[in-house]
Amino acid sequence: MKRTGSTDDIDVRRRQLVGAAAVTLAATQLGVASLSHAQQGSTDPTMQAPAKAAAHTSFAPLKQVKAGDLSIGYAEAGPAGGPVALLLHGWPYDIYSFVDVAPLLAAAGYRVIVPYLRGYGTTRFISDSTMRNGEPAALAVDIVAMMDALKIKQATIGGFDWGARTANIIGALWPQRCKAMVSVSGYLIGSQASGKTPLPPKAELQWWYQFYFATDRGKEGYDKYRHDFAKLIWQLASPKWNFDDATFERSAAAFDNPDHVAIAIHNYRWRLGLAQGEAKYDEYEQKLAAAPVITVPTITMEGDANGAPHPDPSAYAKKFTGKYAHRDIAGGIGHNLPQEAPEAFAKAMIDVDHL
Repeated sequence: MKRTGSTDDIDVRRRQLVGAAAVTLAATQLGVASLSHAQQGSTDPTMQAPAKAAAHTSFAPLKQVKAGDLSIGYAEAGPAGGPVALLLHGWPYDIYSFVDVAPLLAAAGYRVIVPYLRGYGTTRFISDSTMRNGEPAALAVDIVAMMDALKIKQATIGGFDWGARTANIIGALWPQRCKAMVSVSGYLIGSQASGKTPLPPKAELQWWYQFYFATDRGKEGYDKYRHDFAKLIWQLASPKWNFDDATFERSAAAFDNPDHVAIAIHNYRWRLGLAQGEAKYDEYEQKLAAAPVITVPTITMEGDANGAPHPDPSAYAKKFTGKYAHRDIAGGIGHNLPQEAPEAFAKAMIDVDHL
C-alpha cells in the first residue's frame, strides 16, 4: 500500500519544486524563460549565439570510477539528486569543451557528469592486456558501464563529434538509458561498410587526416606532434574561433594520456575497414550498420562556421523519429559548439527535456 504524506514523499516533492525553480531561473538567465514544446520534425530559426559569459577555467577536483574495462576520470557539478546531464566530448578535444556549459546546467538543478573518453585525460584501462580499441560501439559501452557504476538509470545526453556519435549509439541501442539528446551535427552513426564508399574528391579532401592516420608515418607523426596536430584541427574546424594558448593547452594536456594515440589511430582505421574491432562488440556494430532510427527526444545543432566534415541537417532529420527540433547557431560558431556557444548548448539541453 502506498503511503501518502510521508517524510520521503515530502522530500521528493520539495526537491521537485526546488528543481523546477532552478530550471526556470537558469532558463531565464539563458533567455529562454518560456520553453517551447517543439513538434516532431520542427526546426527552429537560426539563432544568434549570445555574447559569451565570463569564461570558467576549471572544474571541481576530478573523480574516478571503475566501469567496464576502464577507470574513468570525470568532472561533476550540480546537486547529487538532480536529473543527470551527461556531456561527451570529441576528438581532439576534452572535458573543457563543457567548462562553461556545466555551471549553467548545475544552476538549473542538473547533476552534470563530464567524462574523459577512453584515451583522454585521467581515464585509464584497468588491464594492460585490454585491446586499445577505438571503435564506436566500445565508446558507447564505456558510457553505459559508467552509468551503471554511478547508479544512473537515465540521463539527458549531449555531445559533439565522437561524443555526439556515442550519444547517438546509446539513444539507438539503449533508449531506456537516454531520456533525451542534444547532438551537434545530427545523426553520426556509421559502419565499416559505409566507410568504404568513395566520396567526391572535395569531400575526401576534408578527411585528409583519416588517410594520414592509415599510414605508419601518420601514426608516428601524430604521436610526435600530437599537440601541434590538435591545434591545427581546432583551427580548421573552427576558423572563426579565436581561442588563446591557455585555452588550448588546458585541453591539450588530455592528449598526453598513454593510450591516446592508439585509440585515435584505431578509431579512424576501423572506420575505413583497415583495423578489426573486438568480437564482443560485433552484435552492436551489426545493429548500427543498419542505421537505426533514434526515438528519444532530440535537438540537433550546427554552427554556421563549422569547418569540419558534417552532413546537412536535411540529410538526417528523418533518422530522429521522436520529438525533434534542429537549431542553427550563427555568430561564427565552429565545430566545438559547446565551448564556442555554451549558452546555446545549455539552452538546448534544458529545452530538450521539455519537447
